[in-house]
Amino acid sequence: MSTELKGDERIDQLMQFGLNIIQSPSVFSFSLDAVLLGHFAKVPGHDRAEIVDLCSGNGAVALMLSGQTKSRIKAVEIQERLADMAGRSVEMNGLTEQIDIIHADVNKVHKHIKKDSIDIITCNPPYFTVSDSSRKNPNKHLAIARHELHLTVQELMKATSGLLKTKGKAYFVHRPERFFDILDAMREVDLAPKRIRFVYPKPDREANMLLIEGIKQGKEDGLKILPPLYVFDEEGNYFPEVRRMIYGNEQD
Repeated sequence: MSTELKGDERIDQLMQFGLNIIQSPSVFSFSLDAVLLGHFAKVPGHDRAEIVDLCSGNGAVALMLSGQTKSRIKAVEIQERLADMAGRSVEMNGLTEQIDIIHADVNKVHKHIKKDSIDIITCNPPYFTVSDSSRKNPNKHLAIARHELHLTVQELMKATSGLLKTKGKAYFVHRPERFFDILDAMREVDLAPKRIRFVYPKPDREANMLLIEGIKQGKEDGLKILPPLYVFDEEGNYFPEVRRMIYGNEQD
């Protein structure tokens, strides 16, 4: 089946999972943060879970999760162009029976998905706050994806908690400088942090990404700070753990 491409779109590969995805440099292209989130999230292999990917963009994380579970996945994206790209990628990979693309605002997601009904949520949200002094990307698509123009971290956590069943789990990738904002927002809606991992571009650099797992109405004791994840070695090559996330188990 041929896939219609629009504008400057191209087809890239999610190599570990043998899937294709539609990308566009002027609209949206997934990056390493989506790959890390797709591997950090723990999803069951069976078909009985209810899974939601919020702020789904072009559907990269939802596609990655489909390679790890037989359960249905709902992918929610506010931008119509990105939801359209995601939908065409789902069709291209023959996954329309497993992945549903929902064009909606996360703040109104309860109109599309029943409250207290979801087992697992993933989200790669906008990272940056919006203020008079903040520099927003002049490209509206990239600005919405990267800045809290339509969704703050507090609103994200409220929507997440509202969707999750009791003891349901949520997984986020974010920026370390927002760490306390994230924890405060989680506590406000009874999401207990359970696992945290900091990601470093190189061993001698500061962390530039944060992975965090929360559980609805969970206990805050037993929080685990996982070993650091380093992306590149001194020669600029991926460390083996990250390389496996991107390429899978390569054959010699």
